[in-house]
Amino acid sequence: MTAEYYIQVVIAHTIGAVYGVLFVLSMVYRCIRHPFKFFNEETNKKKRDVMPTCLNDPTLGTHGFIHLENVKLHYVSNGDEKKPLMLLIHGFPEFWYSWRFQLRAFAKDYRVVAIDQRGYSESEKPEGYKSYSLDKLVGDIKQLIPALGHRSAVVVGHDWGGAIAWSFAMKHQDMVEKLIVLNCPHPSTFRAHLRKSFDQFKKSWYMFFFQMPYLPEYMLTRDDFKSISIMFTGRSGGVKVGSLSDDDVEAYKYAFSQPGGFTGPVNFYRSGMKSKNVFETNVPKIQKPTLIVWGCQDMALSQELPALAKKYVTNLTIKYIQEASHWVQFDTPDIVNEHMREFLEEAN
Repeated sequence: MTAEYYIQVVIAHTIGAVYGVLFVLSMVYRCIRHPFKFFNEETNKKKRDVMPTCLNDPTLGTHGFIHLENVKLHYVSNGDEKKPLMLLIHGFPEFWYSWRFQLRAFAKDYRVVAIDQRGYSESEKPEGYKSYSLDKLVGDIKQLIPALGHRSAVVVGHDWGGAIAWSFAMKHQDMVEKLIVLNCPHPSTFRAHLRKSFDQFKKSWYMFFFQMPYLPEYMLTRDDFKSISIMFTGRSGGVKVGSLSDDDVEAYKYAFSQPGGFTGPVNFYRSGMKSKNVFETNVPKIQKPTLIVWGCQDMALSQELPALAKKYVTNLTIKYIQEASHWVQFDTPDIVNEHMREFLEEAN
């Protein structure tokens, strides 16, 4: 396993270097072909000193900070603190605001808390990729739940937040009441699928590219964070028209325009590729009721992946939403919330 681990790391960095060279060449080509446009794109970034008003919407809850052992996290909480805890963990490139529809929808029955993960938005941004290991990210959740005054929670994760939710449920089942994962495969299924599926390999190109220093951050921030608009609203993989307003897109750009805005998030991938955890297949089977909600128009993940989790979960429900993108929780929020509510009621 050790030899395989090092081989995989070398392969990942080699592929990443190839993508890095291609990206540099494409930038050189654009600069030569349209020099004035190229340099205007670099100099015309909007200054974002004022938080968009949508991030201070009182119907979403109250903002707070919590000091854990090695990091300070920002969160938004909605609902009575005496109610059971529902913890919402976002993915990439997102922040607490991706859960705005769930913060409102479940506040009647739960204390709903949406966090900014370490490295994101208003949370602290530790330096170095080693600060973003899966063990540290899972450790944040382990510390966070009791720090919020609870013993356990309904744990909900999307994308990278889903990977952390999966891992947390495997390691700390006593702290999980129910598990809900949106568009994230079980970690023990993804590596094997990536190796045998060329389609998934193509979709995962960015994971390799993100192993490069500096270039991913440059790509993601250039042309006034155009990458954010493309990922969320582009024709290929974006949300349905009307699901995301201009103000919503501006909120994401504001969050990632803060100092070090993209370095921490990219470090999730840098650390993840170097983690031996991705090679674990002999993992504890999750005994807690688990729901996977999957947007089938996902540009990054294969629709085959959810069913592979059956091997690792004793009580699994899968709900597919054919018209939804990867950003399922705010692309089709009413359908997602209905699936969540039905699952939570049945599991009680």
